[in-house]
Amino acid sequence: MTVIRGATTIAEDTPDEIRAAVKELLEQIESRNALKRDEVVSIVFSSTSDIHSFYPAKAAREAGFESCSLFSAQEPDIEGGLKFCIRVMLFVEKNETPRHVYLRGARVLRKDVAQTFCVAIDGPAGSGKSTIAKLLARDYNILYLDTGAMYRACALACLRAGADVSDEAKVCDVLRSTSPDVVYRDGVQHTMLGGEDVSDAIRAPEVSMAASTVSKHISVRMKMVEKQREIASKMSCVLDGRDIGTFVLPDADFKFFLTAAPEVRAKRRADELAAKGYEVDLDALLKEIVARDEQDAAREIAPLKKADDAVLVDTSSMTIEEVLKTIKSKIQEKI
Repeated sequence: MTVIRGATTIAEDTPDEIRAAVKELLEQIESRNALKRDEVVSIVFSSTSDIHSFYPAKAAREAGFESCSLFSAQEPDIEGGLKFCIRVMLFVEKNETPRHVYLRGARVLRKDVAQTFCVAIDGPAGSGKSTIAKLLARDYNILYLDTGAMYRACALACLRAGADVSDEAKVCDVLRSTSPDVVYRDGVQHTMLGGEDVSDAIRAPEVSMAASTVSKHISVRMKMVEKQREIASKMSCVLDGRDIGTFVLPDADFKFFLTAAPEVRAKRRADELAAKGYEVDLDALLKEIVARDEQDAAREIAPLKKADDAVLVDTSSMTIEEVLKTIKSKIQEKI
């Protein structure tokens, strides 16, 4: 008999949150330990006293664990203890070294994985890296640093000033008077420009291409990279971009390179822009994405490419949930 331990947290005490968290935790334990359902003899849950809307054991039954016995218990209040936490022990008919799984905010319960760590996610436009990075940061309860937003803010400043974004000297002149900054409010990054929150304005299509051009300038890139490294040295975070694993954080604990067929990426970006009210020509957007890929891959400083030690994930035929599950599984393998 082997006992496998695990824990996770939820954002709020609702049945849906509990169902999703328990399902994810048990599936991760299964995958990490190569378990079969019929090898699980019993599952024992305990949850903090702030969780009472739904039994974790019932969530496990709904998730397909039908042949084993299930128990749920509530923990006593512990001052300073982790909030909204669900712990689990699986008793299995298997005599192998167990691989315990701690997800989301519960990672702090594991002394061997409680240190600061960084996740680098690179890839071309439309590969899904920003979406996955945000979800990953949410699930691990760490910071999401949107590096691309910094370059977009630089580009927006230049466009507003009427400066030629291909002229490094003129770009530097603009940034001397108006430098982008990053502010975190309620766990969300806000990109600022001269005191103005430009988090939405920097997502306009014309800013995207200009940002690719601006990011080629050595002076601009080094200024932004310095700020990104400073942030990453102080706290656990997820960064996404085109050169995070190769240049910005070459020593990142976890590295991934997401990609997808250009047609797939163009359709994704078109849907995203349409949802924000922009009219999009799909063919023109496809040409723009291909051109941007070529420009990013050909730039002299820190071009777009996969780091040698990064895990390649082709998201062309994957859902967001499938990509997220794949990446979290890979992270868990190293923990």
